[in-house]
Amino acid sequence: MDHRPFKILGLQHIAIGAADKSRLHRLWVDMLGINLVGTYRSERENIDEDIGVIGAGVARCEVDLMQPLDPAKKPAVNDPPLNHVGLWVDDLKAASAWLAAQGVRFTPGGIRKGASGFDMCFIHPKANERFPLGGEGVLIELVQAPPEVIAALTRSS
Repeated sequence: MDHRPFKILGLQHIAIGAADKSRLHRLWVDMLGINLVGTYRSERENIDEDIGVIGAGVARCEVDLMQPLDPAKKPAVNDPPLNHVGLWVDDLKAASAWLAAQGVRFTPGGIRKGASGFDMCFIHPKANERFPLGGEGVLIELVQAPPEVIAALTRSS
């Protein structure tokens, strides 16, 4: 295996889906006390999302509470309920190129801006014949860390 030209720095967010996100709010906002800081809606992605946060500074982690705009359409952001995990990476372009060369399957769409405004891409939850490595049922979002997160998390590792 070639030298890995990037580093996974930490957890950026988790995304949880339900048919009706009001039930997620009851637990995550009302009971656990996460703070809501934003929303995101996309017809193309079939998503109605509320963005919560726990922690602060470089320890800040988003908890995205999602429901589909149309339950009959794909993608179904509530299936599976733990929709995906987002990981901070120090060099997204190098990571995606190197991982693809190693046989990791990515979802269509490539690198693009995510709901939080950072560049991101997804590792597909399932491998295939051409790309024999996937998330083994888990969608994984790689998120380009901003310079301050890279500096802090590289220092602390």
